[in-house]
Amino acid sequence: MFQFIMIPMTRIPDRNYDIIIVGAGIIGLTIAKLFGSTSLRVALMDKNELSSNVALGKGGDQNFDPRVSALSIASKNILKDLNAWQSISHDRLCNYLNMQVWDADGTGQINFSAKELGQQELGVIVENSLLLRALTKTLAEEGNIDYLFPHSITELEETENSVKLKTTDGIQIAAKLVIAADGSNSKIRELAGFPIREWDYDHHAIVTTVKTQQAHGKVALQRFIETGPLAFLPLLMSLEDEDQNYCSIVWSATPERANELMGLDNSDFCKDLNQSIEGRFGEIISCAERYCFPLKQRHALEYAKGRIVLAGDAAHSIHPLAGQGVNLGLLDAVALVNAVSDGLDAGREIFDPVVLNRYQRKRQTHNLSMMWLMEGFKRLFAENALPIRWLRNIGMNGLDSLPVAKNYLARRAMGINS
Repeated sequence: MFQFIMIPMTRIPDRNYDIIIVGAGIIGLTIAKLFGSTSLRVALMDKNELSSNVALGKGGDQNFDPRVSALSIASKNILKDLNAWQSISHDRLCNYLNMQVWDADGTGQINFSAKELGQQELGVIVENSLLLRALTKTLAEEGNIDYLFPHSITELEETENSVKLKTTDGIQIAAKLVIAADGSNSKIRELAGFPIREWDYDHHAIVTTVKTQQAHGKVALQRFIETGPLAFLPLLMSLEDEDQNYCSIVWSATPERANELMGLDNSDFCKDLNQSIEGRFGEIISCAERYCFPLKQRHALEYAKGRIVLAGDAAHSIHPLAGQGVNLGLLDAVALVNAVSDGLDAGREIFDPVVLNRYQRKRQTHNLSMMWLMEGFKRLFAENALPIRWLRNIGMNGLDSLPVAKNYLARRAMGINS
């Protein structure tokens, strides 16, 4: 099934805007939509054409997008408010009801249940391409946004009155405020000279889609292995899919182990994968094309500087251990737009340091706490000393037997305050 969404592609040289959003990924599109109901003149730029032509496969694991997001309930509510969720729910998604987490080097395990939390689901697995399509569709309703694709930015100049951007094809535009939502390798962040703290996880992530012998039953799996964590995220071919035999996998492994796995043919990879997940869903029948990329953590020491502000992966990138990257970015988007809107209501300029610092204070503390929590988990499960493994397993089993503490952590990850 194909659907095409028409968005006007504008090429207007030497235009002045109130806001330029650089990056038309999930976070950039969300920010644009949030500003769509305002009187501000907004431009959305990206180095690539806006992709709105998405095919939904009816069979075979090769038809799933290998890039998926584990959306929290808070993120789902944001997308509902943007009128994007209806489109997503009409395509395909998988709400997972349970999550099993266990240690390969012992008997420690934790089980999370939506029923125990009094919720309909722990979260929702959605392909990134469907998120992009749904957000693009909602933008067609907005009349105050110019779409500038594809334009690669080569120069940035901040003056007293604006930020000027120049592109490879000779276009120059300016804005009172530039929002960088252009990913972990942000060009805007680089050109503006934002200081960042960065370190290599010394892990690579392998992503693909697999078909399993047994139904996943809307259960997500995560096993901590000596060489890195392995996650199985349940997928559905359609909302009427009763077989439930597809999963997206995210396998974080040392570079040596990742290279070994990428060098296997599909049959041997499936056998290794099945052994690594301890056959929880039966035999791995097939896998789609595999992709591998290195993992790094980056965090900007400041999110706002002058007339430039960072959001999403441009401000922070996190280990995919708990699938929190998109969720943190969506919270960034809402906090940034709310800060600007509140500032305008109070008579302040959109680039006022008071406005941008309010956004930075709200999001930096939360993002750092989540990043350090994930880093702590990674280091804890990477430690192979016997006493640490013993304490780790006792701790997991102890937490699993304390529903109040366990469910508190689950609610925090889901974005539920009560």
